[in-house]
Amino acid sequence: MAEKIPPRERTRLYLITPPRISDVAEFAAILEGALEAGDVASLQIRLKGDDGLIDVAATREVTETVMAMAQAYGTAIIINDSPELAVELGADGVHVGPEDMPIKKAREIVGSDMILGATAKNSRHAAMAAGEQGADYVAFGAFYPTETKAGTVPAELELLEFWQETMELPCVAIGGITVDNAAPLVTAGADFLAVSSGVWNHPEGAAAAVFAFNALLDSLHSR
Repeated sequence: MAEKIPPRERTRLYLITPPRISDVAEFAAILEGALEAGDVASLQIRLKGDDGLIDVAATREVTETVMAMAQAYGTAIIINDSPELAVELGADGVHVGPEDMPIKKAREIVGSDMILGATAKNSRHAAMAAGEQGADYVAFGAFYPTETKAGTVPAELELLEFWQETMELPCVAIGGITVDNAAPLVTAGADFLAVSSGVWNHPEGAAAAVFAFNALLDSLHSR
């Protein structure tokens, strides 16, 4: 008898902060409302300076303000770009891109217990290599046009389908994702949906967006 393939776990939401946060207290309040509205697996703190590099001071301030609250809702805090800062702040994980540092070196810095994510853009090879070097998940995209991040490349749904059919490492879909366009990504095989402006710029507010995303994910999972 053929081995029964276990059902896929429900796709979850992976929030990314706005590129800039001018009022940290206001953002913390908006975030708490969003976390109250529905399941959020993780929050990536991704704050850049004018030079395109991580804004260390802003990253530290925002993380120290929201981390305990987010973790109380079961939301992991992921620091973008800097394994060293993730360790310093006691975050749950770090996400690195191909220009940041090798995955293997990042793993050496954060140790075995911290979540380590890697950007793979639209490359199967880069994703497989990241997994071999110690990444806990890989992020594919951009699947839709986005203004949140510069230098993106287009990715196709077939990449998610291939990954889900052949690999066990979880994958994150990223790039211009909204409640209205998310369903094909979930159906194709995204384990997580990485969303920034689709939540923070939602016309009805971040809490309404998180609620709507979760309603969609529940509906798709029950089919």
